[in-house]
Amino acid sequence: MTSSTTPGIARFNALAESAATAALHEACASSAWGSRLLSQRPYATAEDLFAASDAAMAELTADDLAEAMAGHPPIGRPKPGDPTSSREQRGMAGASEELKAEMLELNLAYQEKFGHVFLICATGRTGEQMRDAVKERIGNSPEQEREIVRAELGKINRIRLTRLLEEEETA
Repeated sequence: MTSSTTPGIARFNALAESAATAALHEACASSAWGSRLLSQRPYATAEDLFAASDAAMAELTADDLAEAMAGHPPIGRPKPGDPTSSREQRGMAGASEELKAEMLELNLAYQEKFGHVFLICATGRTGEQMRDAVKERIGNSPEQEREIVRAELGKINRIRLTRLLEEEETA
């Protein structure tokens, strides 16, 4: 273990494969992404883990991306009992009923066009910012949108991996 290895990354490296698989699945529902990250353990630093995440994300197929997106609830409708999606979508929590209704309508239109939920790195965004993003992105081609979704998933994965490493330090 080098001096740059943090306690969080050391704990992640030491997890049993089943526990590491479960932790990675919490971060991203793509089994291809999780398998790639598992296969490269141990990581010297969190940055190495993030780089592996980014590389794995870049290689996901359309089916892999669909699997990853299936793990994300629509914006404005976090899964009951899911603290992760509730925390990430906090910007919608205080939204007006009018904005929530508009977001539902936009989510449905987006899903009808692209065949999957509207996915955005919602952390730190307001309900209005998310609404504006879906309005802008609904005009994209499926190919453009797939690459935007890939980038947004990459941002979400980095946030979730950071939280995983931080949580492990206090565990």
